Amino acid sequence: MASPLKVCIVGSGNWGSAIARIIGGNARSLERFATTVKMWVFEENVNGRKLSDIINTEHENVKYLPGFKLPENVVAVPTLSDAAEGADLLVFVVPHQFIRNLCDQLVGCVSARAEESHSSGEKMGLDVSVLMGANIANEVAAEKFCETTIGSKVLENGLLFKELLQTPNFRITVVDDADTVELCGALKNIVAVGAGICDGLSCGDNTKAAVIRLGLMEMIAFAKLFSKDADAVSSATFLESCGVADLITTCYGGRNRRVAEAFAKTGKSIEELEKEMLNGQKLQGPATSTEVYHILQQKGLVDKSVATSSSIAFLSLNLWLCFSVHIEGCFLFPTSNFSFL
Repeated sequence: MASPLKVCIVGSGNWGSAIARIIGGNARSLERFATTVKMWVFEENVNGRKLSDIINTEHENVKYLPGFKLPENVVAVPTLSDAAEGADLLVFVVPHQFIRNLCDQLVGCVSARAEESHSSGEKMGLDVSVLMGANIANEVAAEKFCETTIGSKVLENGLLFKELLQTPNFRITVVDDADTVELCGALKNIVAVGAGICDGLSCGDNTKAAVIRLGLMEMIAFAKLFSKDADAVSSATFLESCGVADLITTCYGGRNRRVAEAFAKTGKSIEELEKEMLNGQKLQGPATSTEVYHILQQKGLVDKSVATSSSIAFLSLNLWLCFSVHIEGCFLFPTSNFSFL
């Protein structure tokens, strides 16, 4: 019988801690996975104590997910290489701009066979699945029912992560359109800022609904236009939780909408509002809009985008060109320490 698969969670913020509650619970009850789950924590001091020590003694991330206990088998580790040593499955829940540097640090921590594999074009040469959906972290932590989507080019890997992550209140659908799933997770944040500006300007529900609908149309157009294989982009993927459901949730309940509304009402800078409202977290929409704008500019498509649909989402956000991309979601890496046979 194969040895249980070791899981490492890379990241421990609001969403990372919510995912740790799920993974820790499933790892305890499923024989396929090792009971102990290591979670890499970016070390910081909270009220004079190290965050990793607080998590390991009180089993709670008091800064990013207060009020929710973590399973005792989830162990906070402040050194990335120690957390990932010998791991069979890597679950990345960190801002997207940090992925490249973290992967550089992980070289040598996974099996040699994994480092030599080139089954995908990712940084570590590993196949990558992506989890995105209508999943506000605090609601997931509170075990309120929700759905999510795993996009995976290798079906066996997607199903493996479904087994690791699914619960009766966290229902998962696996699709093979991984690139589209990931794009949905990025682009919906732009539309959410547009929706927040609508709220801040008291434009009304009709206008906000139009921004959401037109934003979804632009998300679909963007994915088809810039995909390596436009025929592989399925419109059905946008009807999964990663698409329309996540877009609706983000445009009504997400941090991008909330801060954009405050921006329109108060005139304060984004930096000020982030400090006041987000407890150390950062927005995704302004940064992603910057990246999208540069892509459209390089392709000579800025005027086309503005002329066709959700100009609120794109034009309003060109003011904010000072942030880096942050895609909220999970990047799921199976290393090659195990076999599906």
